[in-house]
Amino acid sequence: MKNFNSKKLKRFAEKFFTVSILTIGLITLGNFSSFFPILPRITEAATITEIKQNIEQKNIQLEKLNEEIKKLDSQIQEVGKEKQTLQSAVKSLDVSSSKLQKEIRVTENKIGATNLTIEQLVIEIKNKEQDIIDGRKAIAESLRKIDRTGDLSLVEMVLANENIGTFWSEISTAEQFRDGIRANVKNLESLKEELWNKQAQTESSKKNLLSLNSELGNQKKVIDNTKKEKAVILNVTQSLESEYKKQLEEKKRLAEAFASELASFENALRLIIDPTSYPSAGKGILSWPVDSVFVTQYFGFTEFAKQTAAYNGKGHNGIDFRASRGTKIKAALGGVVEGTGNTDAVQGCYSYGKWILLHHDNGLSTLYAHLDLISVVAGQKVGTSDTIGYSGNTGYSTGPHLHFGVYASQGVKILKYENSINCKNAIIPVADLRAYLDPMIYL
Repeated sequence: MKNFNSKKLKRFAEKFFTVSILTIGLITLGNFSSFFPILPRITEAATITEIKQNIEQKNIQLEKLNEEIKKLDSQIQEVGKEKQTLQSAVKSLDVSSSKLQKEIRVTENKIGATNLTIEQLVIEIKNKEQDIIDGRKAIAESLRKIDRTGDLSLVEMVLANENIGTFWSEISTAEQFRDGIRANVKNLESLKEELWNKQAQTESSKKNLLSLNSELGNQKKVIDNTKKEKAVILNVTQSLESEYKKQLEEKKRLAEAFASELASFENALRLIIDPTSYPSAGKGILSWPVDSVFVTQYFGFTEFAKQTAAYNGKGHNGIDFRASRGTKIKAALGGVVEGTGNTDAVQGCYSYGKWILLHHDNGLSTLYAHLDLISVVAGQKVGTSDTIGYSGNTGYSTGPHLHFGVYASQGVKILKYENSINCKNAIIPVADLRAYLDPMIYL
């Protein structure tokens, strides 16, 4: 009987135990070159370190800016408590403008930090991809070496060895070799998962970057509107306090007249409203439309509603949130934009100003009014907490805030108010009085 040496036996065992494992492992790992280009490894650790340091610096700047914004926000609230005068109105606009400029710098810093994060992820992706390529090459080379060994059957190997103990010893050594290869395959599988995670993080960062760029553009529009409003006030009043006071009184008179007119019209509506078509009271059915929640006026017969004729004795038809100019306004629930409008487009019409009406699948509709900027269009689908606009001081408003209303959807319609005296042809949400709901029972 021909005697085979232990070297050949070992080669056979290696081949016997590893070929299938290697083949399966390589198939599992797949071909990454179809997803990522083969690029040279970036080994400059200093590059990633520098990026991380720049990101940290951006974060430090953000903290400082946010502290400055808090101080300016406090100033805005203090000015808002002052009696309405031309001086206080101009001061409020100036402080609001300063705050908006700081917020623009915050957004710019976030954009810079996001760009740096994407840059870091790209470097890490390239290196992970190269690790996978190197690992696959190493395993492939092992396969080729094993494949070059002699082709022997297991029976031949057993019969060829006079010492069965030697045979099993060689088998044991081969098993250790196999375990090492298997560990290598698992390591590559782990690298593959890390690679996909990095790719997902990159895509998420890119989406965030697009959102931030959009936000930056909107913030710049708000600050432009603030400057225009200041110019209009000074031009109309000719910088005279007496003229500003007359303007306020006229706005109040027209707003009260329209509120009375609208209340009479809505009181005459007889829309079919099925009480089962919308949800019963329940906390958390709607989300807060602002991040920082501070209610300045509640629904119904509030003290302010009793003291003014603005609601024609019907009580406040929503709730008001404190929201300085340019505050992001968010959808209280996912739905479809039923419509948008701007009552200021009709001269002498002092009502909701810029508004948005959302229709929700649960039978409720929500209104967002006195906005400075609308960032959605009719028919657009939005998700819960999506930014839909930015707060302002449009329409009849004694200061920047958000008016938030909730309706039974069956009882509210968007109409072109053709028969109005002061708001002729204004597009506005009109509701059966029974359709008005207290937002607080859903928030």
